[in-house]
This record gives sequence, C-alpha cells and structure tokens, in this order.
Amino acid sequence: MAHAEAERRSAGLPILDLTLSNPTTADLPYPAEAIAAAFASPEIGRYQPSPRGSLEARHLVAADFARRGAAVAANDIVLTASSSESYALLFKLLGNPGQHVLVPAPSYPLFDYLTSLEGLLPRPYRLAFDGGWHMDFASLDFDDVAAIVVVSPNNPTGSYISEQDFDRLTGLAAEHGLAIIADEVFADFPLSPAPDAVAAVAVRTSPALTFSLGGLSKASGLPQMKLGWIAATGPRALVDEALHNLDLVADSYLSVGTPVQVALPKLLDIGRDLRTAIHQRVSRNRAALASRIGGSSPCTLLPTEAGWSAIVRVPEVMSDEAWALHLLREHGVLVQPGYFFDLSMGATLVVSLLAPPRVFDEGIARLLKSAEAW
Repeated sequence: MAHAEAERRSAGLPILDLTLSNPTTADLPYPAEAIAAAFASPEIGRYQPSPRGSLEARHLVAADFARRGAAVAANDIVLTASSSESYALLFKLLGNPGQHVLVPAPSYPLFDYLTSLEGLLPRPYRLAFDGGWHMDFASLDFDDVAAIVVVSPNNPTGSYISEQDFDRLTGLAAEHGLAIIADEVFADFPLSPAPDAVAAVAVRTSPALTFSLGGLSKASGLPQMKLGWIAATGPRALVDEALHNLDLVADSYLSVGTPVQVALPKLLDIGRDLRTAIHQRVSRNRAALASRIGGSSPCTLLPTEAGWSAIVRVPEVMSDEAWALHLLREHGVLVQPGYFFDLSMGATLVVSLLAPPRVFDEGIARLLKSAEAW
C-alpha cells in the first residue's frame, strides 16, 4: 500500500485520502493566533522540573477527568509528552524483558513496536463481534504477562469496553496481580454508545491497579502540542507504590516541556472548541456514510460507538488488501485494508471519518460504485 501510494503521489495523480488521522490537516477551524497567544507568558522561560509534571497542570487534567465524571486526584496524575510515551513509561514500570503484554485484536498496529522497544512481546486477545464488540475472555492467556492493555474506544472498531467486561477483566487482573492500561484517547467522541459503555474507566471502582491514558492530541485536536497524561486508580496501596516507582522512571526523562504546561489552561479552552468541530465532522461523515449503505448495497457498515473510524465490509471477490490497492490505483481513493488492524472477518476496509466532507463524500461514492460493479 505504501509503495502504491508513493507511486501515485510521485506521478502527480490526485488522491482522495480516507485514512486522514491528523486533525491539523483536516480543514478544521484552527485558531492559530489564539494558540500562539497561549504561550505568551514569561513563565515559559522558567524550568521547574518535576517527575509528574507541574502541579498546576495536573490540577487542570484532574478537572478534565471531573468533566467526564471521574474523580482523580492531581497527585495521581503523571504528565508525559504523548500517549506513546505513556505506554513506554508504563511498560518500563510493569514489565521485565521477555514478558508479554496482552493487547486487543483488532486494534491499531502500534503495539508491536511499543512493546518491542521495551523488550516486551505483544500477545493479542480477541475482540469478538456478534453485532457488537465484546472481549473474548477465553482468548486471554495470562502466562508470563506484565500488563493488560484496553483501548476504549477501540480504533478502528469504535467500541467502548462494557461495564460487564470491565468488571470481569479487573477481577481477573487483580487475581493475577496485573495492572490494566486503559487507552481512552478517543473517549470524547461518542457516536452511538451502548447504555453499558464505560466512557471513563476511572469512574468505576477497580480491584486492580489501573492506568488511564489521555492527552491533547485527540481530545483537544492538538497533536502538535505534545502533552499526554497517565492517571492511576485502583487500590490505594497499589497506586502509591506504582507512582513512587513511576517517579523514578519519569524523572529519568523529564520529557514534558515547560511551555506546554504553562499554556495548558488556554490550550484546554481552545481544545474544547476544536473537539466540538471534530465531533461535528465525524458525526456528519458517519451519518453520510450510513445513508449511502442501505439494504440493497453490496457493502455493510459495521456499528460503532465512538471514535474517528468506520469499518466497511465489501464483497469478498478479493482480499481487503486487493480492494485497497484497486481503489487507490483505479479510483484514486486511499483507504486502509482491514488486515492492517488485525480484522479477520472477510474483506473489510477502514475509513477515517475525519476527512473533509467533499473528500469523504467523493471517496465513499467511488468506493461504493466500485463495489456495486461486482
């Protein structure tokens, strides 16, 4: 796919990009002057290193958790430069070289790299689909495991973990002495959440040590600001011990810049408007996609609860990779094949709901016309 895309771009041929995941390039209303003004403070010239980040910034993150209904103390929060760094710090904290990390499948193909860079091994567990997505507990293998990763909402399935699955998983994690890492970066973009969807794991009481990951990248549409966070919840003794040890790991890097911490109050305000614009965009594109795939369509749109992606089943006349190459080479439409996310349910394509409407509508029209031709 990458080679075919590069060939088309080098030939100067147009591409309708339905893989777009960078909100700063999605034709959204970015207030450049307000973002610049957020950094207009003399405090950005003062270096006050702290393993967990500035207390003022952590209070703001705690308030953001409160917005989502979760009570998290500022002192139980650690600031990082990104969600990827949050994973790296936690993998260092929780794992020993050669151990496994349980990761969901399907999911975004980042865990192979993040675990390997820390000397760990990913071990997939299955998300089963029966009209909705659920954890397949029979697929969990706890032998020599360092931690369990939950992505809620998942990318690309858009599924939140349910209350029942979360409670069962935390019970198993506590039984095996394991921590849960809950990636919630897309939680602020609900579409059609189930009544039992867990919108924030910190809202629920967990018998296991649990870390919630978030940041400015998705929730505020500000990936260029490079600020993420980890919130630790669970039994108090386990939280205190983990944070004490995490201080050593974080203090060895001190990666979070002072400017973004000082600017955080204004960035969160800016991010609120950007979040609304992104939510409107993905909701609009999801509705437009659903309206095009009816009972007579050869394609099927899988349900989703939240996030920026949609999964489309296409006729199994060829593999999903062949479909993606066909759409790119013959129709100039760039999509992701389902196998890229470990989707194993026939021929599936993953499209981004973040694309500008004119690009999205035309790309989907070409996709469906191609599918109907079969």
